Amino acid sequence: MNDLQDQIVLVTGATSGIGEVTACTLAQRGAHVVLLARNAAKAEATRAAIQQAAGHDRVDVLLADLADLEQVRRAAAEFNDRYSRLDILVNNAGLLPSKERKVTPQGYETGLATNYLGPFLLTALLFDKLRESPAARIVNVSSAGYRLANPDLNNLQQEQGYSQMYMYSNTKLYNIMFTQELARRMRAHGIQNVTTNALHPGAVASSFAGDGDSWLGIVMRLGRPFMISSEQGAATSIFLAADPSVAQISGGYYVKQKPKAVKHSFNTLENARTLWQRTEELTGTQFLD
Repeated sequence: MNDLQDQIVLVTGATSGIGEVTACTLAQRGAHVVLLARNAAKAEATRAAIQQAAGHDRVDVLLADLADLEQVRRAAAEFNDRYSRLDILVNNAGLLPSKERKVTPQGYETGLATNYLGPFLLTALLFDKLRESPAARIVNVSSAGYRLANPDLNNLQQEQGYSQMYMYSNTKLYNIMFTQELARRMRAHGIQNVTTNALHPGAVASSFAGDGDSWLGIVMRLGRPFMISSEQGAATSIFLAADPSVAQISGGYYVKQKPKAVKHSFNTLENARTLWQRTEELTGTQFLD
C-alpha cells in the first residue's frame, strides 16, 4: 500500500513504542518519514530498521529533546530549511513525570515541558509548513488519564503542591484542549487545509513509565501483562494520520478509532483560551491569535 507516497511526515518520540510503530507503518505506506528523537544512537538504529521494513530510504532523523525548548526551536528551524512542506505531524512523545519535581534547562517543570509545551511550540513553529500541504493533519497523542486532571491556571508548573499523577493527567488534558482550541482558531482564520485531532492510545505494554520507582510506575509495570501491544496502541494514531474517513474532521478526541466525548469540568472555552495565552507566554511564541 503506497497511498502516502508523496507525504512528508514528522513523528516525535519515534524510537520506541507506539511512536516507532506509527513511523514504521506510515513509511511502509510510502511516506517520507522524519523521526524526531532525543538519542542519536537509538534514532539511527530505528531509521535503519524502518528503512528495511519500508523498502525505501526516505527516513530521516531530527535530534531534539522536547523538554528543552531551545532544542525544539533548533529542530523546527532545521526542518523548515530542509523540507518544502509538512503533511502529517504526529505529536507522540511523552513521559511520566518524575516522583520529585524536576525542571528543564529553561526552568520549566519537565513533564509539562515534554508533554505539552514542547509539542505546542513545535506545532507553532512548523505551522507554516503544514499550511503548504494540500491537506495536512496534526495528531496529538493524549490519554484517558486526562479524567484525573486537577489543573490550576495560576500554578501550571506546580511550583506549589507538586503531584506526579496530577502533572501527568493535567498535561494530557492540555493536549486535548490544545487540539480543540487549535481547531477552533483554524476555523476562525478560515484555514481549511489543516486538521487536528487527539487520541487515547489505550493502556500500552511499552517501556513508558517502566523504570519509574513511583507508585504510578510500579502500577504500570504490574499491569503490563494485561495491556495491549504497541501495534494495537498505534492503531488510532495511524487512523487519524491517514484514514480518508477523518480527512475533514478537526478538533476530535478518539478512542479505538471512534470519536469520544471529553468529559472534564475544566474543559471550557474560557479555560482553553486562557491556557493558550499562558502557553504562548511560557513558550515565547505567538500562534493564530
